[in-house]
Amino acid sequence: IASMMHSTQLSPIFMAWSIAAVLRIALGSATVAAITAGGIVAPLIVTSGASPELMVIAVGSGSVIFSHVNDPGFWLFKEYFNLTIGETIRSWSALETIISVCGLVGCLLLSWAI
Repeated sequence: IASMMHSTQLSPIFMAWSIAAVLRIALGSATVAAITAGGIVAPLIVTSGASPELMVIAVGSGSVIFSHVNDPGFWLFKEYFNLTIGETIRSWSALETIISVCGLVGCLLLSWAI
């Protein structure tokens, strides 16, 4: 997987974030998404020369994207604030997506500046 990723022109930070984000949306668990994505992109750190610290931040940022009904935090937020599922998606899920994208942008800016 690392050699396949290394042959693309995408930033390793963006790839790490993307893998974590796809896993989060598919699985619903931020913890599982972060641990799995970390294992997938770890060899990429060596082959690409990317900053390990920024890769960790990218994976962490990707793993918090779009919380939905598979996530226990989604239900805690919904019940605590007495919201409907639609209201929770429009508030909680949207906010988590904004946080995730801001984390990605911050990582990319830091990688450019370093």
